[in-house]
Amino acid sequence: MGMPIQVDVRDVGVGEMVVERVFDWLRHVDATFSTYHAESEISRLNRGLLSRDGATADVRAVLDRCEELTWETDGYFDIRGSHLPVPVETAAGELVTSGIDPSGFVKGWAIDRAAAILDDAGARNYFINAGGDVRTRGGAVPEGEWRVGIRHPREHDMLAAVVPARDLAVATSGAYERGEHIVDPHTGLPPRGVLSVTVTGSELATADAYATAIFAMGEAGPAWTTRLYGYEAMVILEDDRVLSTRWFPKE
Repeated sequence: MGMPIQVDVRDVGVGEMVVERVFDWLRHVDATFSTYHAESEISRLNRGLLSRDGATADVRAVLDRCEELTWETDGYFDIRGSHLPVPVETAAGELVTSGIDPSGFVKGWAIDRAAAILDDAGARNYFINAGGDVRTRGGAVPEGEWRVGIRHPREHDMLAAVVPARDLAVATSGAYERGEHIVDPHTGLPPRGVLSVTVTGSELATADAYATAIFAMGEAGPAWTTRLYGYEAMVILEDDRVLSTRWFPKE
């Protein structure tokens, strides 16, 4: 999906073949879900060449979970809430720029499944970084824990926070290099009043979706974070205030 992915395994007994299986899985996810690939299942769904019932079990499960997250976030996480990155041609030959794009969930979901591959292979100390979203297990051997830096949204050579992480997922949403790519699905406009949102928890897929939704809420996002259960959040506002839930892990 056009992002760098880093896999750092600190267990001596886990070989390169295991890491290669992780990247094989990620390549499969890209081919299945990417809206940039004309023959992906998502692109074919958007063109009317594939029915939802005809999609693979993974695609159906992802779409079902995205619908649940839309409900959980009062519609702020919406895979139909933004234009597709590339126009698609329908079965009738029409070019359209709207449709489903579950990338905001799929990235984290794919990394969670990649982590399961490492777990099954016996890895107990690893770090996966997918475009700034992170999944950790164990520690940065010989160190006791991983330390995840959250880049400052204004000062790109500075960190806004450092999250100590063991068996933790860390997802951050903000403008950064991609500009205003997150919009409020209720208005179609970029949110105002917020610079970045970081969410931590057990699943990267859910943390990433929550971070996207909270960012889309704009100034209303911090109040919504009080509803989180099992996840913690840190929001940086345009006036440089930093608001965090009670147990957000940071040094």
